[in-house]
Amino acid sequence: MKNISLITLFICLSLSCTPKSTKTENTQTSDSLKLNYAEGFAIKYFSGYKEVIVYSPWVKGSVYARYYLVKDTKIQTPTDGTKIKIPLQTIAATSVTHFEFLSLLGEINTVIGVCSPKIIYNQEINKRLGEGKIADLGDAFSMNVEKTLQLKPGAVMMSGYNQNDPYAQRVSQAGIPVVFNNEWMETSLLARAEWIKFVAVFYDKEKLADSIFTAVDKSYNEIKTRTAAVKTKPNIMAGSNFRGTWYMPAGRSFMGKLFADAGANYYFANDTTAGSLPLNVETVLKNFSETDIWLNCNFNSITDLVKADSKHALFRPVKLHQVYNFNKRLLPSTANDFWESAVARPDLLLSDVIAILHSELLPGYKLVYAEKLK
Repeated sequence: MKNISLITLFICLSLSCTPKSTKTENTQTSDSLKLNYAEGFAIKYFSGYKEVIVYSPWVKGSVYARYYLVKDTKIQTPTDGTKIKIPLQTIAATSVTHFEFLSLLGEINTVIGVCSPKIIYNQEINKRLGEGKIADLGDAFSMNVEKTLQLKPGAVMMSGYNQNDPYAQRVSQAGIPVVFNNEWMETSLLARAEWIKFVAVFYDKEKLADSIFTAVDKSYNEIKTRTAAVKTKPNIMAGSNFRGTWYMPAGRSFMGKLFADAGANYYFANDTTAGSLPLNVETVLKNFSETDIWLNCNFNSITDLVKADSKHALFRPVKLHQVYNFNKRLLPSTANDFWESAVARPDLLLSDVIAILHSELLPGYKLVYAEKLK
């Protein structure tokens, strides 16, 4: 695809992003890794090591985790963080959102342990699982610690949550570094995608990560500009009704930002919260029954949608058959590439939504992740 070719070009140019070392009396460099969107981490350069800081998404200004990366373990580092030897040779990745970053960086073969393999889409991971080269470490929320310790990965990459994780603590106490990747808490798609730089630093590949992200960033913003002059913005609804509760994207969520960039008129666009809004069906009917298009509906057919709840038939998009899911790249195991590669390729996801809302802007475009319910 054109966008993929663009990324390849940027990789070949190998644009530099690692700051030049400007030493001070305490050997600290004066620069940090440049970040354009991500707010959840920082990377600082010192003589002999790199400092990686993960900030708490729940307590502003608080440090969630700190790492000191060295190529020689004999190098002295501060004692207020975890020392990790890089580049990593092996890793256990507990979330599917980590795989596309590793794949783009050419490090997918370093994965030797995963959680919940049934929901993994990545073909290389599934191939190596079948060959017995990757271990199944169980569920991410109740990881098999004993198996993880036997595996002895260079690090375990996990999603951090606003609570103490006893499994992560046991792994860390056994001497295996736990790396918290909190990309899922960012409030924009580009901010999430920029976490490729976080993953890259553990492989000493910041230059490659910067070139990849620069291409994605440029592609996303070029596509976004096409909606600037649209005169009509379709009214949209989103999310799904799960056991009586409808989870709708909040205004400051990455999905809310996606809708705005795609030229949609979304009822909660001015909402100032992040994450999802739990609503009852009656509230959704009141505010969204006459919308034009329903996005991110977690059903595969109109029949299944109405069968799940007869109230769904009352929505105008259902009557007009203007309902879309993000299940086009779905395996029989329920593994969905939307949760994997789309994290690193928001430009493709934006293109999908624009093609649905404003087909005239992308003539001949074929949807990547989205699919219309029939």
